Amino acid sequence: MDNYIDLNNFEDIPVVPLRGLVVYPNMTLHFDVGRKKSVAALNTAMDTHQMIFLVSQIDSSIEDPSERDVYEVGVICKVKQMIKIPNSSNLRVIVEGIARASIVTMYTDGDHFNAVVDRAPIYDVEVSAENTAYIRTVKKEYEVYASIFKKISNEVVAKIICCEDIAELTDYICENSFFSFSDKQAMLEEFDPQERIKKLTVLLKKETTSLEIEAEIQDKLQKEIDKGQREYYLREEMKVISDELGEGETPLEEADEYKTKINNLKCSEEIKSKLLKECEKLIKMPSGSHEGTVVRTYLDKCLEIPFGKYSKDRINLERSRKILDADHYGLDKVKTRIIESLAVLKRNPEYNGQIICLYGPPGVGKTSIVKSLAKSMNRKYVRIALGGVHDEAEIRGHRKTYIGSMPGRIMQAIIDAGTMNPIVLLDEIDKVGNDYKGDPSSALLEALDPEQNNSFNDHYIDFPIDLSKVLFITTANDTSTISAPLHDRMEIIELNSYSIEEKFNIAKQHLVKKELKKHNLSAREFKISDDAIYKIIECYTREAGVRSLEKNIATLCRKATVDLENGKKSFKVTDKNLSDYLGVEKYSKDEIPKENQIGVVNGLAWTQVGGTMLPIEISALDGTGKIELTGNLGDVMKESAKTAVSYVRSKTKEYGIESDFYKTKDIHIHAPEAAIPKDGPSAGLAITTALVSELTGVPIKRNVAMTGEISLKGKALPIGGLKEKSMAAYKAGCDTVIIPKDNFKDLSEICDEVKTAVRFIPVSSFDEVMIQALEYIPKKDKKQNIIIKSDDTVSSAVTQ
Repeated sequence: MDNYIDLNNFEDIPVVPLRGLVVYPNMTLHFDVGRKKSVAALNTAMDTHQMIFLVSQIDSSIEDPSERDVYEVGVICKVKQMIKIPNSSNLRVIVEGIARASIVTMYTDGDHFNAVVDRAPIYDVEVSAENTAYIRTVKKEYEVYASIFKKISNEVVAKIICCEDIAELTDYICENSFFSFSDKQAMLEEFDPQERIKKLTVLLKKETTSLEIEAEIQDKLQKEIDKGQREYYLREEMKVISDELGEGETPLEEADEYKTKINNLKCSEEIKSKLLKECEKLIKMPSGSHEGTVVRTYLDKCLEIPFGKYSKDRINLERSRKILDADHYGLDKVKTRIIESLAVLKRNPEYNGQIICLYGPPGVGKTSIVKSLAKSMNRKYVRIALGGVHDEAEIRGHRKTYIGSMPGRIMQAIIDAGTMNPIVLLDEIDKVGNDYKGDPSSALLEALDPEQNNSFNDHYIDFPIDLSKVLFITTANDTSTISAPLHDRMEIIELNSYSIEEKFNIAKQHLVKKELKKHNLSAREFKISDDAIYKIIECYTREAGVRSLEKNIATLCRKATVDLENGKKSFKVTDKNLSDYLGVEKYSKDEIPKENQIGVVNGLAWTQVGGTMLPIEISALDGTGKIELTGNLGDVMKESAKTAVSYVRSKTKEYGIESDFYKTKDIHIHAPEAAIPKDGPSAGLAITTALVSELTGVPIKRNVAMTGEISLKGKALPIGGLKEKSMAAYKAGCDTVIIPKDNFKDLSEICDEVKTAVRFIPVSSFDEVMIQALEYIPKKDKKQNIIIKSDDTVSSAVTQ
């Protein structure tokens, strides 16, 4: 019976062992519980009296402790709240400490620990001078402790100052101090408040003294180590670490390596001197500093510049012409100009020629012809896309002092090419913008001036670079947007839109083969007829170049690949089955009217994708003299219409027109396809012809097209885009085209197939236009009308 315990004087409570935590009476504690025994103990407590016994583990690393692995003293607590953590089996618990207690015995009750505990007795602490002195001492020491240990809040200090109960004060200080785990447990195991405050006084004094000593040590170290000594120490430490790891260099060794590379450069002494100064800066900088990184990056980039490295030109004019002809169909004017430049370079390698700008609509081969030129010269080719560039620093670079600074695009192109004489294509130079960040087009002036680019200064590199051996070629779709000084530095070579025959030959000789190779098809597997290619050009594309044509051929190749993969032996495309693969025809052909009409004339217009027919329709209606202009006409075209009306008013007697038609008739001028904007003065002759036809009732010949501006006195003024306009007239079926006399010189640019099929008639005044365009010449006396048959020959006509 010696081991018998009378349980009537003790409490039997579920136990939860704590790891690394010590609880005190009157303390509210939040903690998570994950062990199964602890969760079971908490569930049992919540099902009964909500009381739990929390006791700390001696070794917090033990996952499943026994009664020997916990301290004998813990705290009886009341569970205030218990929440299940979402997506987990763990519990989040809030408890409030009630009283100290010591374990009498601990046993396992089902799936959790239970303990029989003996609650600590309540001590009566008398108010004595000694206790008051201890309270004051502890409070003063804690104030010092809190002033050194910055993590303690002012609210905690204030509460401690106001507390006068020894038991509550000691527990609250222990709860809000950063003592070691063993010290906190020792304070918990002291039941007598008077003894506890004595121990706490000693413990606080010890902690405060330790913190003061640490602070003094830090102050002394901070004073003893100045900036130079600290940098020296860090350098030596980095050196030792690098030596131990077998990697890295000291700043001195690194600078010596840079100096060796700089001295081996084939550049001027001024450049070497500047770079060597940067090396001297590197020696004085700590290896890990930001400034050192900036200098290293700068030196590395400068050493990448290919000083003294030049590609050896292999210029053979006959071979170059063959390469250009093999890669591009047509473009004779451009090829001739390129061959001329090559001939000059072969004869005088030191020649710094004009900067060439290839100007034309998209897809005509501006970029690809530069690649062919580089191949024919054996030079490196680099392309710089200028479309959308707004920042001047993109061209000239950023100052190296800025974070993330880098050379400009021109300098980077030289580095990428690896030679000092590459061919640099400045693509889409007309798309360069300007805003508050600067004007990039102005930054290009120095690089594109043969007289200045031998000392081009990039802001990042910060010393002159010789670009005189670089062959700059630019491309543009619209030269009107290029700044005047930049335009003046370039020789503009125009690449016009391709004719139908040129597109056919390009597709036949280049595009089909290119797409067959890209899709891994053989000529036996994929066949396309000539009529199908013509139909794609005329009914599925409307462009100056051949990009859309290439896309449609690629679509056919994809269709062929699917059929071949499904077991088909070959794939053949004809004009009959083309719509099965490409869908409904997107564009209808421009066609002339089927019969001569009154008030309807075949005008001609230039667009970005080539020439097009521009029918002009006029109706004279009874009214009050209003002029109505429709068809999405621009201001210039509206002015041409008003000029035409004024001219006809001045010729009413000669043409047999009522002299007051401008008062009694409403004139409605319309250009079909109103969704497409139309502008320009070149429809002046056409509008005047249609107006005279409408007012006189004389039909206009269906097979005649015309272009030209009209003056107020009836003169035919020159226009642009004659090649494209004449092609449009030819495709529509016109056999006669009336042009201003000043455009006669432009007939040399028109392709032979158009010259053979179309008769061009140059005119200097509107009277000559009437002779060719109207069925007969209207006179004041209707009986005296002169009839001009369509097969009559006019002395001013020129047959090409």
